[in-house]
Amino acid sequence: MIKELVLKNRSYRSYERSVKIKKDTLVELIDIARVTPSAMNLQPLLYVPLTESYADKILPYTNWAKALKNMTLPPDGKGPGAFILLCIDKERTPNPAPVMRDVGIVAQTMLLAATEKELGGLMIGSFDGEKIKETLALDDNIQVLLCVALGKPDEKVVLEEMDKDGNINYYRDENNTHHVPKRRLEDIIIEVK
Repeated sequence: MIKELVLKNRSYRSYERSVKIKKDTLVELIDIARVTPSAMNLQPLLYVPLTESYADKILPYTNWAKALKNMTLPPDGKGPGAFILLCIDKERTPNPAPVMRDVGIVAQTMLLAATEKELGGLMIGSFDGEKIKETLALDDNIQVLLCVALGKPDEKVVLEEMDKDGNINYYRDENNTHHVPKRRLEDIIIEVK
């Protein structure tokens, strides 16, 4: 059921490195993403599947959970076993702004498919795209729009209702459980009279 997948699909920031992700799995996730809706059916996205050795090389150029002060994530030795980079060719798509809807649809679709395979991931929008391009020797015309980290989750993430003060900041408790406040349903529906 889709709701169960959505509830299980959290932003994971720690992974079991003993579970290896094969390139075939990444290609399968890309194939699922490939057939999602695309604005004006332009299909501008390109994908870079990266298994463990390349994932380790680009990990230092990604930024994780900066809202959690005094904490380095992922923990040492607990980084993702793979990444899929969502990119565009700037020569074919000079303006990435309209493409960002496609990026969200594609990334969520890939993560739901990964969840179905008992994997988890994280959409990372804070990264050094030039360093990643240099490390992977990507062509100058390629622009990385989003990094999707993937692996076998090694942490607990709990959803909870937002408090009365409207605090939406996620946090870790003394057991390192990650808590994610969500707005209440009745607070987000606008009734038309």
